[in-house]
Amino acid sequence: MTTEGKNGTAVRPKLPPWLKVSMPGSRRYLELKQMMRGHQLHTVCEEAHCPNIGECWGRGTATFMILGDICTRRCHYCAVTTGRPQGLDLQEPGRLAETVKKMGLRYCVITSVNRDDLADGGAFIFASCINRIRSESPDCKVEVLIPDFAGSREALAKVMDAGPDVLNHNIESTKRVFPRVRPKGDYRRSLELLANAKELDPGAVTKSGIIVGMGESVDEVLETMEDLREVDCDLLTIGQYLRPSAKHIAISRFYHPSEFSELARKGEEMGFKHVASGPLVRSSYHADEQHDAAVISV
Repeated sequence: MTTEGKNGTAVRPKLPPWLKVSMPGSRRYLELKQMMRGHQLHTVCEEAHCPNIGECWGRGTATFMILGDICTRRCHYCAVTTGRPQGLDLQEPGRLAETVKKMGLRYCVITSVNRDDLADGGAFIFASCINRIRSESPDCKVEVLIPDFAGSREALAKVMDAGPDVLNHNIESTKRVFPRVRPKGDYRRSLELLANAKELDPGAVTKSGIIVGMGESVDEVLETMEDLREVDCDLLTIGQYLRPSAKHIAISRFYHPSEFSELARKGEEMGFKHVASGPLVRSSYHADEQHDAAVISV
C-alpha cells in the first residue's frame, strides 16, 4: 500500500478517515508529560507513537515503560529505539510508585523494552514495581505487559509471585508472519509464556494482543486467536498496524471497522472474556475496562 515519492523514497499511505485523531494538547496531557519528565520516567505511549496518547493522557491514564528506553531487539514494526542499554536503575520502582500515587491512579499498566542483556530479562524490576505500587497505592490495580524473558520460566515466576492483576504478553502477529516482523522472538515461546503463567497461578488473568495489517490473512488471525485460547488466554486486543517510518515493514492493508467488529464477535465466541478490537486499539487501551470485564465474568 505504500507508494513511492521522488528518488524512490517511501511515502506513507493516506490514512482512511477512521484512523485520524486529534493532536494531543489538553491541560491534563501537558501536566502528565511534565510529571513524567520530572521523575525521569518513560511511557510506551510516547516511545511507540501511540495514536491514543491524547485520549488516554487526557483521562489521566498512561502505560509506563521501565528498564530504560533502549531495546535489545529490533522488531520490524516497532518505533522504540534499538541498541545496547546501559546499566540498571534500581531506584526506578520507587519513582514509579511515587508518580502513580501522585496521579491517583486506580489502574496502572507497566511494560518494558526487551533487556536480553540482563540474566532475568528485567523480571526483578517488574516485581519490584508491582510491590512498591501496592505499598504506596493499595487500591491501584496493576497490569504488566512483559517481554518473553527469552523463555525463562524462573524469570516469569518472579513476576507472577508479585501477583499482577493482569499478566499481558503480546503475540503481535500470526505464525507465518511472526518470523518476519519479530526475528528475535518465537511464536511458540510466546504461547508457552502465557501457558506457564496459568500454571504458576491458575487464577491469573492473562492477556495478549495482535496487530493486523502486516501481511497476514484474516484466517491466520483467527488461527492465532484459537492458539491463544488453547493456552487459556482471557483477554485480547486487536488493532491496526501503523508504520512508524520508511525503515519499518510496510502496511499491507487497512482493516475496516466492520472487520474489527467481526473479529471481536468471533473472539467472544471462542471464549475470550473480553475482546477489544478496533483500528486504534492498542495493548493498554481502556485496560481497566478489560480487567473489570474479566473479573465480572469469573
